[in-house]
Amino acid sequence: AVEEALGKTELFFEKNKNLLTYIVLGIVVVIGGFLLYRNYVIEPKEREAHSQMYGAESFFAMDSFNLAINGDGNLRGFQDIVDEYGGTKAGNLAKYYLGISYLHTGNYDEAIKYLKKFKSKDHIISSMALGAIGDAYMELDDKESAYSYYLKAADKNNNDFVTPLFLMKAGATAEILGNFNNAIKAYERIKKEHHK
Repeated sequence: AVEEALGKTELFFEKNKNLLTYIVLGIVVVIGGFLLYRNYVIEPKEREAHSQMYGAESFFAMDSFNLAINGDGNLRGFQDIVDEYGGTKAGNLAKYYLGISYLHTGNYDEAIKYLKKFKSKDHIISSMALGAIGDAYMELDDKESAYSYYLKAADKNNNDFVTPLFLMKAGATAEILGNFNNAIKAYERIKKEHHK
C-alpha cells in the first residue's frame, strides 16, 4: 500500500511538474516582490515621513495650530504630511495631530474627519482621540454624539488617567441633555472605580 501511494505521488509530480514549478516560482516572485517593496518603498517613505513631521510637531508644541496644519513655506504642515504619507505610521500619527489642530482652530468637521481616520493600539492616545471627537461634536452642538464619544473614550481602556476625565464630560453632557440617570451613572463610576 505504501509503495502504491508513493508510486501515485511520483506519478502526480511527474505529470504536473511544469505546473508545480510555475506555482513555486510564483510564490517566490510574490514573496520577493513584497520584500523588495517593503525595503525599498515603504521603509524609506516611513523614514521620510518621520523627518518631515519635525517642523509641524514644533508648531503644534508652541500652540501655533494654523502653522501646524499648513506649515510655514519652509516646513511642512500636518495636512501635507497626511496627504503625501497618509498610509505610513507617521502619516497616521499626523492624522491625530491634524485633527487636534483643527479642533483648536474651530474647524470641527475637519477635526472629526481626521480623528476618525486615526488608528492606534495605544490606549491613551486612542482614548484621547475619541474624547477629542466628543469635544468637536459638543462644539457643533451635537450633544448626543458628544456623549456617545465621551463614553467610548472612557471605556477604551479603563485607567485613572483618561477614564475619569471622559466620564466627567459624559456626565456633564448627560445633564445638559436632561438625562440625569446617565449623568449619575457616569459620576458613580468615577467614585467607585477611580476615587482612591
